[in-house]
Amino acid sequence: MTSLTELARPSGGLAMVAMDQRESLRAMLGAHTPAPVSDSDLTKFKLAVATELGAHASGFLIDRTFGFDQVLAERLLPPSCGLILAADRLRHPPEGGPVVETSLDEEINPVHVRERGVVAMKLLLVWRPDEHRGARLAMAEEFVRRCAGAGLVSILEGVVRPTSDDDFDRLQLEAAAELGALRPSLYKAQVPRRGLGDQAEVGRVCERITATVPVPWVVLSQGVTIEDFPQAVQTACDAGASGFLAGRAIWSDTLSDPGPLLRSRAVDRLKRLAEVVDSSARPWQEVAA
Repeated sequence: MTSLTELARPSGGLAMVAMDQRESLRAMLGAHTPAPVSDSDLTKFKLAVATELGAHASGFLIDRTFGFDQVLAERLLPPSCGLILAADRLRHPPEGGPVVETSLDEEINPVHVRERGVVAMKLLLVWRPDEHRGARLAMAEEFVRRCAGAGLVSILEGVVRPTSDDDFDRLQLEAAAELGALRPSLYKAQVPRRGLGDQAEVGRVCERITATVPVPWVVLSQGVTIEDFPQAVQTACDAGASGFLAGRAIWSDTLSDPGPLLRSRAVDRLKRLAEVVDSSARPWQEVAA
């Protein structure tokens, strides 16, 4: 079994912070300042999140461009927080907006980053049943292979773009089946139906993901509000998820003044989410990989 020990809490659950947003984070920071948001502004925010939240997270995800080297050089994460590196290049539409396609970052040497202290890599796939479906699956398979060869945990994130709840359910389960079959160390999924509506229905979709994916899985927070995310994590964990790897629902209301707001808002929020994981998540060790 591929070990997730370095990313897990003592309970076996996963309470991980995502800080690999790039141009989307630039846009979010831009809403709080009239000045252009520089690369250094992105890095500064990411380092602040690592500094304030690292001690309370079981894993921390960052991209190589904005802050990765500094997190390592300044030893911002304690031994209890495993470092995850985003292995994806993201392509946005010219007018901005959500990621439309991804590719493997060929500038990352998995063996080298493992030697530097990375314990896992993450690949985002925008999953859709179009003519490029096979190529995306091949890329995901190559990613899992590279991670295994370097002794790294592989986290495969399948994101769908639904037009309705029914479409969301169908596409999400299809993505889980195809990507889960590649047997990454961990599968990362959207909260079904963005956590809205009847929680019993949300839970039933989560149960189907649990039955479909032959590895541990966690939820992300994209599309789920800060207020709704704790219940979403509870529902997912009750239905077999092993925790979360989330960003916006933890820190998105701290952008205007990160230092004090991360300490006064995000830390307590992360602690409460970790309590949900400890009490309800399915320990990763219970899932055969």
